[in-house]
Amino acid sequence: MLSQVLTGTGGVGKTQLAADYARTAWDSGSVDVLVWISASSRSAITNGYAQAGVEVLGADPTDTEKATREFLAWLEPKTGTKPCRWLVVLDDLADPADLRGLWPPASPRGRTLVTTRRRDAALTGAGRRLVHVGLFMPWEAAAYLTEVLAAHDHTEPAEQINALAADLGHLPLALAQAAAYLVDAELACADYRELFADRMRKLADLLPESSSLPDDQAVTVAATWSLSIERADQLRPAGLARPMIQLAAMLDPNGIPATVLTSHPALAHVTEHRTSNGTDSTHQAAPVSAEDAVRALRALHRLSLIDHSPPTPHQAVRVHQLIQRATRDALTPDQHDRVALTAADALSAAWPDVERDTGLARTLRANVTALTHTAEDALYLRSAPHRVLFRAGRSLGQAGQVTDAIAHFDRLTEASGVRRGTRQVPRPRSKSCWPTRRGCWAPTPRTPWPSVTSSPGGGVRRGTRRVPRPRGRTCWLTGYGCWAPTTRTH
Repeated sequence: MLSQVLTGTGGVGKTQLAADYARTAWDSGSVDVLVWISASSRSAITNGYAQAGVEVLGADPTDTEKATREFLAWLEPKTGTKPCRWLVVLDDLADPADLRGLWPPASPRGRTLVTTRRRDAALTGAGRRLVHVGLFMPWEAAAYLTEVLAAHDHTEPAEQINALAADLGHLPLALAQAAAYLVDAELACADYRELFADRMRKLADLLPESSSLPDDQAVTVAATWSLSIERADQLRPAGLARPMIQLAAMLDPNGIPATVLTSHPALAHVTEHRTSNGTDSTHQAAPVSAEDAVRALRALHRLSLIDHSPPTPHQAVRVHQLIQRATRDALTPDQHDRVALTAADALSAAWPDVERDTGLARTLRANVTALTHTAEDALYLRSAPHRVLFRAGRSLGQAGQVTDAIAHFDRLTEASGVRRGTRQVPRPRSKSCWPTRRGCWAPTPRTPWPSVTSSPGGGVRRGTRRVPRPRGRTCWLTGYGCWAPTTRTH
């Protein structure tokens, strides 16, 4: 029979699918021997085989290697003997190399089921088929949340259920843990969503404690990908996966252009922050090349941390929104701001001077929007707002989206004014207080705006200065901000 390898990112429910399959096979009487092994390491696999050999064949429990060989040999189909129907489940395979020489044999009476986050080529071939396990469909996620909450006499409006499922990216593990949190805290969906939208809160604070996880789960969503990142960081080119996913965590989960993550600012960031826990120490100090960056993306792809699709270069990298949030939560405030500024620099470097490709321009603007949502404060840390904000506005204008361009620059002007005339105050968020990663900001008194009068259009730019205020009849919207005339000598 064909061996099935279930692969997918952490939290999509691979183990639950395997457990349901194994339980159904056993209860229906379609298997005579069922073996479940946690495949976290090669020694764990051999110990599992050896234990099965001891229980099924009476093998010597003191000789693990011999008991393993005897059990695998017993699984081989033999003529002249009573056939035995068996199912071997290898759960959470950490490394395909751990199964080298230890795959259960092909047999008309046997079945093998493997779950793993890896999707290496080594997992296919020799009668094995890779099955990708994805997220819930929106209707599946809503139905699951509704059912789980209803089991605890907790009902919610359908629109709130659908919105919460979308906030959690339709990830099964996140849905289960969020539902448990709602029930334990007696929170309404709307209240939970408000907490979830607060960028100052970490994901771990919005999930149950380890002792309260549902369905015998061992780790929270916030921690489920940390080990995968460590393993990706050990793949060649060693040490590049972590700084690369930190950069991707700032950008659009629905698609990041390849040119952004291979730009000079991105390569400089990955070179500077290359981690030292990798096994390959060769050329540790050498600058990272664009080829190295692509290989780092492939390492993240192999661990199901990202989807890397070179045939669609404008949206070459996709990352689940909760993986992004968990990655950002692991950064200190200073690290967060520096990575965000690097992401902005990378977007600017990848943006062509002349937009001939509307698809690329649209994707770049979407990435600026995502970066602004996750790290807007960092984009105003320099003496002026980051240039990528102006570039995004000009791009809207060049695309003919005049109304959106005006709204973009109005927002940029307002945000600039807020930050230039603010002070940090240690008080809770309110309507007159703006929450940021660096605290709660409120406006302070400032000098009045200088009087501005209109002037003929001929000398607007030669006798102008930039003022951080909304556009009006005496203020000209340009690709660099809002400009107003000043009095000048003749």
